[in-house]
Amino acid sequence: MSLKCLLFCSDDKIVRVLRRVLSDLEISVEHCADADSAIRKLTRQRFESVIVDCADEKIASQVLRSARSAPCNKRAVAVAIVDGQKALRSAFELGAHFVLYKPVSSERAKASFRAARALMKSERRRNTRIAIQIPVTLVAADESGQQNTTSTDLSEGGMALQQFRRTKNATRVRVQFTLPGTDSKIDCAGEFAWENAGRQSGVRFVDVSTENRAQLNTWLKQHSPDMETDDPPVGCKLTDLSLGGCYLEIASPFPVRTKLVLSMRVAQLEVEAQGMVRVMHPEVGMGVELTQNTIEQRQQVEKFIQALMNSNGALPELMVQPEGIETAETALSISRDTDEVEDPLLDLFRIKSQLTTDEFQIELRKQRGTHTSAEAGAAL
Repeated sequence: MSLKCLLFCSDDKIVRVLRRVLSDLEISVEHCADADSAIRKLTRQRFESVIVDCADEKIASQVLRSARSAPCNKRAVAVAIVDGQKALRSAFELGAHFVLYKPVSSERAKASFRAARALMKSERRRNTRIAIQIPVTLVAADESGQQNTTSTDLSEGGMALQQFRRTKNATRVRVQFTLPGTDSKIDCAGEFAWENAGRQSGVRFVDVSTENRAQLNTWLKQHSPDMETDDPPVGCKLTDLSLGGCYLEIASPFPVRTKLVLSMRVAQLEVEAQGMVRVMHPEVGMGVELTQNTIEQRQQVEKFIQALMNSNGALPELMVQPEGIETAETALSISRDTDEVEDPLLDLFRIKSQLTTDEFQIELRKQRGTHTSAEAGAAL
């Protein structure tokens, strides 16, 4: 099943460039030169991406709002075409995940859309649901009790449960089940995402271990032939690292709230950690908060730090892979979980994220000069 995008743009030159680039990346294009036809298609068809020329900000806003209000396209990856740095902030305020600067060149567009395609694939894969009924045990977050229920469908991001109504004010539980036909037992935290009058509930998986994530992905791919195959991980350069976060230089950074898997190799040691993008600077880099909500996640982050400290100056090989964009509520809950940790790099991500790219880089360099590696991680 090919990826599909809607392109709203009246500039023939830009359209020609993007058609060629997107065709090379095996992304089909539905082109609209006027807002009315774009909005009409967004309400009737599903697209993995929406590309909007922001020459007229008011009209661009209408098209992007239409995408977000259409149930089938509310999670589509949005790309804004902007005219210089001055339009950058307004593009993100309109809901864009990526930006393309005018004049649009094939080389820059291809780099941006490789990252966008990886995210498009991960979003579609995460939301591919397989109808299946299996026994599920839900354990209260405070371990005060448990309930048994049955699933109605399963995806990488969560599951729907039948004949179950959650306890009032309960938001998180532990989810336990065995993948059919295997001995793989999934045990992870979950949070309630929705509930309907038919006593069905939806649970979103959070803090899934590396082993459980791999087991779940393997099972889903085996039972869903049309499931999207991931793009290869993207290489980047690690410039700053602390116990709570890192800054990565990358030509096409992922949007804020993108959940990432980071794989780092130094000599013979390979470490995997999870994180979420907190700051994004187009064509420069991104600030990532490292997830540390479980013992396993904390151990991986500690190994991440130790690997660098023991590398004798060897540069790490670091790759990132997106796992989808989290909601604002989920992203905020992760941030609250790490509020007790004093971390200057994380503070920079949170307090000064609205600075321009140049201003933020100045603050980043200042921080490198005022904190030792023992206090704040490492600057490379």
